[in-house]
Amino acid sequence: MDTAVNQHDRIDVLEELLNERYSVRAFLPREVPRETIDHILKVAQRTASWCNSQPWQVLIASGEAKERFREAIYAEAASGAKDDHDFTPPREYLGVYLERRRESGFQLYNTLGITRGDKMAYAKQALENYNFFGAPHVAIIHTDEPLGTYGAVDCGAYVSNFMLAAQALGLGTIPQAALARYSGLIRRHFNLADDRRVVCGISFGYADHAHKVNSYRTSRASVADTVTFVDA
Repeated sequence: MDTAVNQHDRIDVLEELLNERYSVRAFLPREVPRETIDHILKVAQRTASWCNSQPWQVLIASGEAKERFREAIYAEAASGAKDDHDFTPPREYLGVYLERRRESGFQLYNTLGITRGDKMAYAKQALENYNFFGAPHVAIIHTDEPLGTYGAVDCGAYVSNFMLAAQALGLGTIPQAALARYSGLIRRHFNLADDRRVVCGISFGYADHAHKVNSYRTSRASVADTVTFVDA
């Protein structure tokens, strides 16, 4: 009985963290103590990976280094520079995927009071990705080119665990595929080797709970919408 109760307690904690976590788009300027960041990294390092390859490498910029990077990547994005993805982005969103994408976008715009169809306001808000939404820290997740898609998939699992660990320690996060649009700039700025492939970024810190942009939550599909059981 004690074991069963303990198991239920553990799944309850995980469920609570998953329900509480959301993509934070406004952070307080207060920096996170290094020991807290180290704790997140230690927990996330337990992520399972293909053949235990553990292909993720994590570069974390803070303080003046973060600010220099912010200025560089913001200028690149604002200039209209051509995208420079290491991994091919989605060709297009169709059907239910398009519906979910639109729902999420309109939730953001409605919360900020952006009028539907105001493309200039959309673009301005999109550029906030490159200000890291005011976060004091940004992590760049990169992997080895020879590992291809499998390396990127493993990094995705790492990102999820990083965010849950941060949530458990009272921090907010936002995973950002947008940063990977300028992978070449990231390699040049941080002197990464040519065989490094940028998967995404994670901006993190203490969420500004008073900011209206952090007031809405995206929906989730039901299990019935995503799972098929085959019993015979």
